[in-house]
Amino acid sequence: MEAIQIITTPNEFKKEIANEVKTHLDEFLKHFAPIQPKEYLTRSDVAKMFSVDISTISNWQKSKRLNPLAISGRVYFLRSEVEASLKPLNV
Repeated sequence: MEAIQIITTPNEFKKEIANEVKTHLDEFLKHFAPIQPKEYLTRSDVAKMFSVDISTISNWQKSKRLNPLAISGRVYFLRSEVEASLKPLNV
């Protein structure tokens, strides 16, 4: 086993280790992005979100403003798609 001799103050040594760890951690975080689970909303959830009636949500579905998803007769919307369907106003 080799012996390592460090010629520095303890505080400088701590800073050097912290900088090296931070460098490796930053590099790791560049390649790692946790996958956020998709959030599904019901028609009622979307209606509450916009303070409108459920019939308005149905109209938005028919006019293709919202893209519904279904399973076993239940209708859902992806939150990300609902938020993406909003358009900025040119005021």
